[in-house]
Amino acid sequence: MLKVQIVLFDGFDLMDAIGPYEVFSAASMAADNALSVEFVTAEGPRSVTSGVNGLKMDASGRLIPEQAGIIVVPGAAGPVDGDSPDSVPALLGRAMNTDLTGLMEQALGQKDVIVATVCGGSLLLAMGGLLEGRPAVTNHLGMDMLGATGAVPIPARVVDDGNLVSGGGVTSGLDVALYLVERELGPRIAIEVERLFEFERRGTVWRAAGMEPGNLIRTGDDPNTTADKSPITSETPGNEHIPASTFDGDWDATIATPVGKLQVQLSISTAHGIIQGKATQGNETVEFLNPVLQDNKLAWSLKITKPMRLNLKFEVAADGDHMTGIAKAGMLPASKLTGTRIS
Repeated sequence: MLKVQIVLFDGFDLMDAIGPYEVFSAASMAADNALSVEFVTAEGPRSVTSGVNGLKMDASGRLIPEQAGIIVVPGAAGPVDGDSPDSVPALLGRAMNTDLTGLMEQALGQKDVIVATVCGGSLLLAMGGLLEGRPAVTNHLGMDMLGATGAVPIPARVVDDGNLVSGGGVTSGLDVALYLVERELGPRIAIEVERLFEFERRGTVWRAAGMEPGNLIRTGDDPNTTADKSPITSETPGNEHIPASTFDGDWDATIATPVGKLQVQLSISTAHGIIQGKATQGNETVEFLNPVLQDNKLAWSLKITKPMRLNLKFEVAADGDHMTGIAKAGMLPASKLTGTRIS
């Protein structure tokens, strides 16, 4: 029997979870109960509050990552912008910091487990560092952020990367589930469910197979193109107002993110007109990527792993021994940065 576990967490999106549940339930009836489906959580049986008007649903079991079958991870429901504790980034961040991330890491390591994500579900896994280098899709509003986690965003309705199948947009849960029914149980069962629901899947499922297309459409720079790691000089237009050395020194900085405050030490230096820097968080130190001084502000990119795995873009200004600025990644609201020079 093919077993399907649909994971619930506080703030989950109802349609992300219920759409696949109905598809798999209908497939079970059409396939003479060759499939079972249940709602689970990382903690075990409990009532779970959704992100849609506080509606509650009961999960009947605990997620078993080594159980052969399919695990479906929905996204969250709430405002996208702002720093509200009920915003989508905050909800995903809180879910990421539970046992769910570790359990899903185990699941992705099982050869007989398929992990499926709907909408922001891929972001939830990616923020925990589980999708680095893997093709995936999410809601169109979160594609930049997905790329900022190190995943490879693919602009398709459904993306099949073997044991990882992801869908973009809330209603894609129907498409993902129907595709998996066809893949695992066959097209006749999938068509029977489509007929029952009077619903036809949208789009072509992306897989890393066949010929690679040429560039028919240009949509801008690839968000996953690795940044040039060579230091950039400050001799660019608009830099004549302040010297790069204004930022030189060691700084104690705080970044107020939607999922908590991040303490980081910045070390910035200028030699022969070249700006270099590094950031230390705990026992981890990483180099600035592409630092550049322009319009009296210093900007750079930085790969962080805590409180989530992201590629952040920084822009700061210095006034004496005080630093202010922002850090931003994709759809996440800009986080305020403040710092004090300590040497």
